[in-house]
Amino acid sequence: MNDTLVTLVGNAATRVEYRETATGGVARFRLAVTPRKFDRRKDAWVEGHSSFYTVWAWRSLGLNLASSVAVGEPLVVHGRLRVRDEDLDGRRRFSADVEAITVGHDLTRGTSAFRRVVKSDSAFAHSPKDALEEVSPGAGGADSETRSAGSVAAGDQPPPTGPEEGAGAPGERGAQELAALPVAACAVP
Repeated sequence: MNDTLVTLVGNAATRVEYRETATGGVARFRLAVTPRKFDRRKDAWVEGHSSFYTVWAWRSLGLNLASSVAVGEPLVVHGRLRVRDEDLDGRRRFSADVEAITVGHDLTRGTSAFRRVVKSDSAFAHSPKDALEEVSPGAGGADSETRSAGSVAAGDQPPPTGPEEGAGAPGERGAQELAALPVAACAVP
């Protein structure tokens, strides 16, 4: 099958809507993609016309999106492009949908902390709203504002804080530094 695969870089324009179906969960949101270019006459960066895409995600990707993404967050979406042609009230209308294969935060514009979702029957029995309200054992309530931004999925484990981290090892952070970072969960294939 010849699918048109695209990678889009933009911002979440709407909140992620998640619902359960007979074949599994599905999530949908709108992604705004705005090109920027440098205008030499103005000596400044200018934004072009925004394009909006409806992004669809199925099963665990949809559930993780609903628990991880908030309006305005920068995202990278990779998936199959579908262009729809419809007649509404005698007017021809085109729309572009993307069936997401993978979605992640754009780390050129911020930080994110990955939380692996433990696959079990109970992890998928909760709705995304329930998953947002759960806090991992030992994580404490100090960063509840960061978590309520849509990042804690059921089954998350707190970051390691034991002796295996090695004090002062390059690339490793203490538990307090990790708790201060925004938290985001991503789908694991």
